[in-house]
Amino acid sequence: MAATQRDRLFDGLVHEVATKGYDNARVSDICHAAGVTRPAFYALFTGKEDAFLAAYRHGIAVVSQLMDSAYHEAGPAWPDAARAALRTLLEVLASVPAFARMALVEVDAAGPDARRERDALLGSFRRFFADAGPGPAVTGVDRDALVSTVVGGVYATIRGGVAQGRAAELPQLLPVLTYASTAPFLGTEGAARATRPIHPDDGPSTAAPCVPTLQP
Repeated sequence: MAATQRDRLFDGLVHEVATKGYDNARVSDICHAAGVTRPAFYALFTGKEDAFLAAYRHGIAVVSQLMDSAYHEAGPAWPDAARAALRTLLEVLASVPAFARMALVEVDAAGPDARRERDALLGSFRRFFADAGPGPAVTGVDRDALVSTVVGGVYATIRGGVAQGRAAELPQLLPVLTYASTAPFLGTEGAARATRPIHPDDGPSTAAPCVPTLQP
């Protein structure tokens, strides 16, 4: 029962935060959306911030696992693996626009712990560049800083689309994000070869397992 209530509260929190913003989402609204009592909420969480962090960690863990699976299944060529992970990220977020807004936009308002979780997530994305090669042989270009710059740019582009209410259009960003992610390591010609829109030969799209309940 507790697990079921927890999942329903996650869904309720995602809906309320995405609809009203973190600051305006009240615990009573979250409970009402989830069909769960306030005592049941406080039996699981210390407050709204605690519930937000738990929902964020849960959702991000699902997204990360799906990206990891796509990356490894598309290998061994790094450009194909990187594109597959990006495609999965974009398709999953597009399938759950409420969660995308909560996790990418409203996380900024949820306090320092949430922002630290966000920063840790960005740091974890560096793993997708471990097989990318050394990067350009240019004096003064640090590979670690380059990877951080690429990750930050990809994140900012996706966040911008979500903030503007265009989460459903995120998969359309796959070509530009693939090019931007691979060009620093493959050069322009190599990145151009890796860059292409989603094609039927790529296989079925990936959606979040919880799509029916996370939609607003």
